[in-house]
Amino acid sequence: QVQLVESGGGLVQTGDSLRLTCTNSGRTVSTLVMGWFRQAPGKEREFVAAISRSGASTDHADSVKGRFTISRGNERNTVYLVMNSLKPKDMANYYCAADYFPMHSSDYVPRAPAEFAYWGQGTQVSVSS
Repeated sequence: QVQLVESGGGLVQTGDSLRLTCTNSGRTVSTLVMGWFRQAPGKEREFVAAISRSGASTDHADSVKGRFTISRGNERNTVYLVMNSLKPKDMANYYCAADYFPMHSSDYVPRAPAEFAYWGQGTQVSVSS
C-alpha cells in the first residue's frame, strides 16, 4: 500500500531555501523508486528529480541542477528535496511520486510522469521576487 504525504512547502523570497519531505504513510515492505514533479498554473506537470531504490542513482532536471538535491532518508520510502537559490520560476505545486519498478535494476531512475503509479496531494512552493 502506498500513500504519499508531502510537506515543507511555503512562501519564501528569491534566493531562499526550502526542504520538501515525502513519506509513504502506507504499509509496504518494498523500497520504492521516488521522485518529485512540479506543476505551475496553466502548465504541464514537469520532472524535477528522482532517486533509485538503491539511492545510488539520482537524476535532476537541467532547470534545477546545481540548486536542488534529492536524497533518501534513513526511513524506508522517505525522500527529501533540498531547494536552494529559489527563483520565481520555481513557484509551483510540488508532487511526490513513487512506484516499485520490480523489472528494473535497483539503480533505475525514470523521468516520465506516466511511469509513476502513486502520487501525493502536492505541496505549494511560492517564491516572491
